[in-house]
Amino acid sequence: MPEGFDYIVIGSGSGGAAVARRLHDAGARVAVIEAGRSTLGVAEIEDPSQWFGLQSGAWDWGHHYTPTERILGRDIAIPRGKGLGGSSATNAMMWYRGVPADYARWDAVAPGWSWEDCLPAFKASERWQGGERALRGGSGPLEITRPDADHPLTQAMLKGGAAMGLPVIEDPNGPEPLGVGLANFNIDAAGRRHTSAAAYLAPIIGSERLTVLTETLALGLIFEGDRATGVQVSGPEGVADLTASIGVILAAGALETPRLLMLSGIGSEAALARLGIAVRLKSEAVGQNLQDHPLLRALNFRASTPLGPMKGNGGGTLTIWKSKAELPQADLLAFPVQGRSAVPALWEQYDLEGDDVFAIGLGVMRSHSRGEIRLTSADPAAALDIQPNLLSDPRDLTALIQGVEFLMEMVGSDGFQPFFKDHIAPRSTDDIETFVRRSCSTFFHCCGTVQMGADDDAPVSPRLGVKGIRGLWVADASVIPEIPACHTHAPVTMIGERAAQFILEDA
Repeated sequence: MPEGFDYIVIGSGSGGAAVARRLHDAGARVAVIEAGRSTLGVAEIEDPSQWFGLQSGAWDWGHHYTPTERILGRDIAIPRGKGLGGSSATNAMMWYRGVPADYARWDAVAPGWSWEDCLPAFKASERWQGGERALRGGSGPLEITRPDADHPLTQAMLKGGAAMGLPVIEDPNGPEPLGVGLANFNIDAAGRRHTSAAAYLAPIIGSERLTVLTETLALGLIFEGDRATGVQVSGPEGVADLTASIGVILAAGALETPRLLMLSGIGSEAALARLGIAVRLKSEAVGQNLQDHPLLRALNFRASTPLGPMKGNGGGTLTIWKSKAELPQADLLAFPVQGRSAVPALWEQYDLEGDDVFAIGLGVMRSHSRGEIRLTSADPAAALDIQPNLLSDPRDLTALIQGVEFLMEMVGSDGFQPFFKDHIAPRSTDDIETFVRRSCSTFFHCCGTVQMGADDDAPVSPRLGVKGIRGLWVADASVIPEIPACHTHAPVTMIGERAAQFILEDA
């Protein structure tokens, strides 16, 4: 191991891998700290069809959302990838960037984050199957492809959406995503998952200016006065202090980044005092503003024809529409599942057996509910109290109810014939609100817990520096001020690209 580094990046996921690669390419000596194992060349990681089995296992942090009565007192796992590539190694491989309106809301509180500001970084990250276009990148690190459309459920979703009056769109990352179309996936031309680690880190893994430390947990930050100068870690050889001559980048995600800040004395004065943690910097908003997209897992149906073998990640399309016609932006998203899909509470209530079952997942993408993260202990390995307050805003519940009704009508439309046979969960006679509360889960899109902004209360500046601390930046989903109406892998990759640009300009 080199004696010192220019930068230490904590986390190797969507943001961390991108920022590490760009800093390395600028000539810096970079260390990447990853709590999990290497995922490069691991068959179960590379096989898109196995993605769901990666949740809540050896490749997962094992976090859970705290139960509330709004979700009928159920425990909800919030999968977070623990391995090289972070959640890009365990997610559903969806690449969906959102729309200009999403970034206009960011720009309103953090100037410099409009769609026009962000598009160059999106394009720099993409190696789109369709090649370079005005809105798409063709030579970036991350491979992005369309799925094989020749699956009966994929075809049924395309025809069903059209039967409901939705336009069939060529590309959900094109100029107008409202409608139904083939999704974009981080799957390469050979049919393998293309993680952030495979895209950004693997090509430089032998460089003398890159050090990747796997199975190494960051315990806390090291400071000299008001400057971050390193990280204390626990790895295979014990506890060690790593130094960074220029600074440290937190890219551990929306759950672990606020934990590291709070363990290092940056957070709510009262909350830190309760755990005996000395306050280095009072920052009351650290751990607040937690957001996620509630996902119903899932509506299940019986098919009248064989499903056939699973293709890709078992999905294939995106259906994007408005719960109310007067809304300025689409707020609902549905995707197919080439098989059954359900939270434990649905397994207990419905008969989901048989190889003729298919499912549709439904999420609110303009969700309004917000929560927080609290430390339960000063122990870096202790469980977190994670409360997103799912369905606390009545607008989220209302939108999901409308979404269920829309999808139940869609599968009964001419577009789904002769594929659809019967409703399983919910049954046509079920109370939809109760079904929504029972099936509500997470889209794995937690964000916002160390939000960026120009106002004094925001912990992070619009250029991603932690306010009040020199040499410390954040490059992950925790900086997102308002959750975008899309999957978060693409926006966080873009954040990592822009973080490197800001750091190189400002350091």
